[in-house]
Amino acid sequence: MVAGPAAFQDAGPARIPAFFKPHVQLSEYLAQADALAHEARALLDGLDPSTRLDVAKGQLNALKDDRLNALQGALRVLAPEDRRAAGTAFNTLKTAIQASLDAFSARQSTGRASGTFDATMPARREWQGTLHPVTLVIDEICEIFRELGFTIALGPEAETERYNFGALNFPPDHPAMELHDTLYLGDDTLLRTHTSPVQVRTLQQFAPPVRVLAPGQVYRRDFFDATHAPAFMQLEGLAVDEDISFVDLKATLAEFARRFYGASRRVRFGPSYFPFVEPGAQMDVEVDLNDGKGLRWVEILGCGMVHPNVLEAAGLDSEKYTGWAFGMGPARIAMSRYDIHDIRLLYDSDVRFLEQFAR
Repeated sequence: MVAGPAAFQDAGPARIPAFFKPHVQLSEYLAQADALAHEARALLDGLDPSTRLDVAKGQLNALKDDRLNALQGALRVLAPEDRRAAGTAFNTLKTAIQASLDAFSARQSTGRASGTFDATMPARREWQGTLHPVTLVIDEICEIFRELGFTIALGPEAETERYNFGALNFPPDHPAMELHDTLYLGDDTLLRTHTSPVQVRTLQQFAPPVRVLAPGQVYRRDFFDATHAPAFMQLEGLAVDEDISFVDLKATLAEFARRFYGASRRVRFGPSYFPFVEPGAQMDVEVDLNDGKGLRWVEILGCGMVHPNVLEAAGLDSEKYTGWAFGMGPARIAMSRYDIHDIRLLYDSDVRFLEQFAR
């Protein structure tokens, strides 16, 4: 004797239900398939369109999965002459369930079915992305130096000790090579601490005259505070040719400062030490920090004449060629330009803050 609908609904997917015996009546199979289609449609029609789609799918699966598996298993024990009609009904059932789910999804998108759509609500403000302040500064600096005859050069962020330190005239016992300052990836591989290795790589690849600008991400074991970040952008420049002097360095960087900060801004140079330049200097620019104190001197970059050992490491004759280089942090340049007193604000990804500087 064929079991009733209740027994049919309680059947599990792991086995063919006990009531499925040879020659199950086709009419009973079709009735169960039709009943499941109606229940699925009623379930979805009764849900509020604000219900999340994944929640609706979960409730639908709880209703249909066991019964759908039982119907599929019953196809094997139907009379051979009934299987074609039952298979058609089974496929129609699956199509009907999917159609009900699609209809719910459509109602969910518009909200009109349950009256949740309010045509009087103001539209959301259209949001348009823009470039980050640091990116804006880098682009502007690159454009200034492009007009001065420089091209862009890039290098790997994972560097070797030779390119990051040795070829740049760092002594073997320099503290910057210790684990407390540099992030090592392996015995001889590290995350570059500056973009200066691009200088050596460029000089090995191209013969002078060379004028390149090297922007890129660098990494240091610094605490993340108001003036330091463990990962930040750096931008370095290099010019190598015959008969280049410190006068060329000062004239070029002073021209950059006037174009970037304004034609009336003054610059000054003071002595500083970097292993890869000799002599070394820092350049200060008069900047108005909008704190009521007027113009003040702010250091924006370090620079100097390329050390002869760096030229020799790149395969150049230091008696024939000379050059100069500089390096700056675009994030600190952005801070001085946009009157930002905490570098962490540039990395918080707060759109409300960053969009103030959008162009």
